[in-house]
Amino acid sequence: MKKLAFIKRSNGNHWVGDGFPVQSIFSYRDIASDISPFLLMDYAGPTTFEPTTHRRGVGQHPHRGFETVTIVYDGQVSHHDSTNAGGTIGPGEVQWMTAGSGIIHEEYHGDDYARSGGPFEMIQLWVNLPAKDKMTAPGYQGITHAQIPEVSLPEKAGKVRVIAGEYAGNTGPAKTFTPMNVWDVRLNAGTRTTFTLPEGHTTAIFVLHGAVKTGEVHTIRPAELAVMQREGNELVLQAQQDTTLLLLNGEPLNEPVIGHGPFVMNSWEEIDQAINDYNQGRFATA
Repeated sequence: MKKLAFIKRSNGNHWVGDGFPVQSIFSYRDIASDISPFLLMDYAGPTTFEPTTHRRGVGQHPHRGFETVTIVYDGQVSHHDSTNAGGTIGPGEVQWMTAGSGIIHEEYHGDDYARSGGPFEMIQLWVNLPAKDKMTAPGYQGITHAQIPEVSLPEKAGKVRVIAGEYAGNTGPAKTFTPMNVWDVRLNAGTRTTFTLPEGHTTAIFVLHGAVKTGEVHTIRPAELAVMQREGNELVLQAQQDTTLLLLNGEPLNEPVIGHGPFVMNSWEEIDQAINDYNQGRFATA
């Protein structure tokens, strides 16, 4: 059975543009080696926005060397980037963007949501690329609710929506560069669930709503990330309440992580090159 290594809580609150009031749960500056291949998690909400005609969000900004994964629980997010890719997603949907060799993108509230207002909740996760793929061509995956397999857990314990990876023979639609599982999990109060995961891989759960115990002792509550030890291949969760959580599991890269703002590479020389390439207009263009 996997044991809890530690619980990570927010590094603090801040706004990303004027549309995303986020808690920074972790980043490549704090637990990079423990959480590889994942780099960063921002949790926006839960909050409520009033109706508006103003375009709320964050304008054009660059990335290189990793992927951004935006998961919407409430509200609506629109994306557009310098490859001319993009789209709008709503509850239960995902935008998986590969920055690779360099991309410039912008993210805003969807027009329909902005006009109506209402509850807003989302996660943005950064996923590292291995050194050999950091300069891969940029790409974009818009993943709809209907594309994500939804699998019932045994004994009516809840359900798993497989965004990436595989659960019980069901494969998620997201294409990844290294082995990983990204699951949207809903657990019913009073149930006990065992997940079998690869030995030696990073495993973490982030609770959005409710509360779960890992094993018999530690209770994980909203806006808390439980990082598990890599030994063992069984993760046991006991739902204390009806719970919504994000399960992250992936093969560690075991490579240097050197980050500077929106660029994450393997050396400072590569960071300097990224800054220079961006300033010289060498990132992806439509």
